Amino acid sequence: MPQVSGALSAPGVLELLMGTGPVVQAVLWTLIIFSVVSWGIIIYKFRQIAQARRQSDRFITLFWESKNLAAIHSASVNLKASPVAQVFRAGYQELLRLTRAKRQVVNAPEGSFSTELGGVDNVLRAMKREANVELTKLESGITFLATTGSTCPFIGLFGTVWGIMTAFLGLSAAHSSNIQAVAPGIAEALITTAVGLVAAIPAQMLYNFFTARVRVLATEMENFTSEFVNIAERHFLT
Repeated sequence: MPQVSGALSAPGVLELLMGTGPVVQAVLWTLIIFSVVSWGIIIYKFRQIAQARRQSDRFITLFWESKNLAAIHSASVNLKASPVAQVFRAGYQELLRLTRAKRQVVNAPEGSFSTELGGVDNVLRAMKREANVELTKLESGITFLATTGSTCPFIGLFGTVWGIMTAFLGLSAAHSSNIQAVAPGIAEALITTAVGLVAAIPAQMLYNFFTARVRVLATEMENFTSEFVNIAERHFLT
């Protein structure tokens, strides 16, 4: 029984954390803040990108099934999370503006105007500008995940180096020089490396995941822009 009580007297992880010095504690709190903010971004980006993916699929299906651009434009109002739908709205509104401007100039029938107003180029620029806006929204916050994944291991390593250095400095001033005297300090120090890895690994993995998903949506916006400009050129700019 005395041997069992002696084994149980070893400090736990919580006790080690509470017993760390101010520098190591500052490192730990920094890593915890990085981790909490990263997980907040992760949860938000999961919802944002999933909704963008779902609504973009609905819009693309609607666009190719319907032949009425005005009806598609009205339906796209309810698909605000779809970047493809917002790109379409920008192109469609520019197309309407140019159509009205041309009718006022030459009294042309609705839906017919020439390239003298730079029609196809204006539509393309409007759609690319909106695509950049939507891409910025999708990419917001993702760079913080990359920062967490690349810096937290080094922050944790700094805490470990500092803790080990402090442990050996304390050992040099103590009367005892056995491993039991320095072991708690080394254990405290190694915790910062573990916390740094816990913060960095999911952030880096999900940064790569979100980057791939955003790249897919960016490709869809680019492909849709080309298709819409071709349709506009064939049916409205001839």
